[in-house]
Amino acid sequence: MKKQIRRFLTLCSMTALTLTLAACGSGQNTSSKASAETLAQTENTVAENDTSSDNQTQAEDTALSGQIAMAGSTSMEKLANALAEDFMEKNGDVTVTAEFTGSSAGIESLLAGSVDIGNASRNLKDSETAGGAVENIVAIDGIAVVVNPENSLTALTKDQLISIYKGEVTNWSELGGSDEPIVVVGREAGSGTRGAFEEILGIEDACAYALELDSTGTVVAKAASTAGAIGYVSLDMVDDTVTAVELDGTEATAENIKAGSYFLSRPFVMATAGEISDQSALIQSFFEYIYSDAGTELVESVGLIAVD
Repeated sequence: MKKQIRRFLTLCSMTALTLTLAACGSGQNTSSKASAETLAQTENTVAENDTSSDNQTQAEDTALSGQIAMAGSTSMEKLANALAEDFMEKNGDVTVTAEFTGSSAGIESLLAGSVDIGNASRNLKDSETAGGAVENIVAIDGIAVVVNPENSLTALTKDQLISIYKGEVTNWSELGGSDEPIVVVGREAGSGTRGAFEEILGIEDACAYALELDSTGTVVAKAASTAGAIGYVSLDMVDDTVTAVELDGTEATAENIKAGSYFLSRPFVMATAGEISDQSALIQSFFEYIYSDAGTELVESVGLIAVD
């Protein structure tokens, strides 16, 4: 409609110009020639403006806008924030928010319709998929076992780790370390990290925790500040305040997880209520970005493994 109005007004101006020139005398060839050239230039300008306007309208029609709400795993905080910030930078009219309430709580929020994406640092449960949640794996994470930096033991076997968490071994001296009580630190019930850790080791509901903490960051802080402490955290959260122990002679690295030689690993899931193809254009674009080269690069930049 805007285009039609603009063309109508331009044609009116051209008609007025033609009538004015005609009134001056049709015998004035020079003026008539100049008038024809002027009219041709005007028509070209109108065409160019129409094309520019069409391109601008098309760009406005395809530009992304709106809000995306996520909630869930605290282990996915670094990844979720990085993806949100980069996607918003690339799309100025989009807002992406993330809350870190734990994996189970995130899926509950998704199925309740209060968020668009539920983040879980584990595979979805049968009850969650039965409720309509769809598992979209966006990265692979390793679970690092961390101890206090002053601990002389920096390597454990899988069986030793199981014995520690089941409370069968209670002092580091029993494993060849110093005479120091073992402080078994874990995550709260409903944590995706806890669920994956216990499932991989086959110790669900059998752990003898001294402390159950509500975020990955607090587990790192407790291991860093407590002599004899041991805990498990997302690989990308390991820093120089703690020591990540070798398990069965293998270091917790992305390379070893890719190779399949490090046994403590789990998926990072961004669940949707229904398939991605059933979501809004904005949500679909967000997942297209995650699985793009730019998204893959970002996933790897925060210490995770991108999915193929």
